[in-house]
Amino acid sequence: MKRFLLFIPLIIFVLVGVFLYKGLSMDPSARESALIGKPMPEFALPRLDDPNRIITREDLLGEVFLLNVWGSWCPSCYDEHEEIVRMAQAGVPIIGLNYKDERTKAFRYLAQLGNPYALVLFEEDGLRELAFNLGVYGAPETFLIDREGIVRYHLAGVITPQLVDQVIMPEVQKWQRNR
Repeated sequence: MKRFLLFIPLIIFVLVGVFLYKGLSMDPSARESALIGKPMPEFALPRLDDPNRIITREDLLGEVFLLNVWGSWCPSCYDEHEEIVRMAQAGVPIIGLNYKDERTKAFRYLAQLGNPYALVLFEEDGLRELAFNLGVYGAPETFLIDREGIVRYHLAGVITPQLVDQVIMPEVQKWQRNR
């Protein structure tokens, strides 16, 4: 019995090692959103360019679009911006959600990189409205919303050329065809 007790620390060490290895090998951007197949949350947020104009969920219904969560403070947002521009130029409607940012910095970001967004919602604190209710925990994050306002796809992480060509554009086209 005493001999068996000597192996308990080794068994615990191996089990902890297996769990750590499994956790470290997981892709955090591949996490499933709890909102897939569910309505985009209700919200009322000001436009970045016109703080007096409030946009709601109902204002966005009727068209398939991407909702891209970004901030001027986000290095990864700079990395993916070229792909956002490319999709917009291909005719994909993209709504920006400027997240935890300052207006002046957001305007500078768009002036420097170009503005691919059909409109930009402004959520300064990220704690009271749309980002929180979408489960956003950072930027960039992108959601595909169908005509009825249902979340159909979610990406937590950087949009790459491969994701655009192999996943995002096919998903957008699929939901644009569905009536």
